[in-house]
Amino acid sequence: MGKKVLIVDDAVFMRMKLKDILEKNGYEVVDEAQNGLEAIEKYKTSQPDIVTMDITMPEMDGLDALKEIKEYDKDAKILMCSAMGQQAMVMDAIRSGALDFIVKPFDADRVIKALDKVTV
Repeated sequence: MGKKVLIVDDAVFMRMKLKDILEKNGYEVVDEAQNGLEAIEKYKTSQPDIVTMDITMPEMDGLDALKEIKEYDKDAKILMCSAMGQQAMVMDAIRSGALDFIVKPFDADRVIKALDKVTV
């Protein structure tokens, strides 16, 4: 099976879309989370190879979750997902340890390129 991925997004539709893209390209979605707090818990239990992390979510946003996951596992591979116009937040995420970012709405080729790049 392919690399294991944890998808984190508060929108069910976005998680479904991303899961579809990943599974069609040989990735295994091991779990999903709808906010940053869930993401941290599920990261610890499912031990994914990669995390796709939305930035804007209720309860705990993606930036805070990114920082906590990196504190727990400095080698965590996290890709941020952002809508257009969130460049400042994306730069914060990169400075905090995110490896890349994917812009919404998702373009399948761009998603796979980003994941392939960090799984080498």
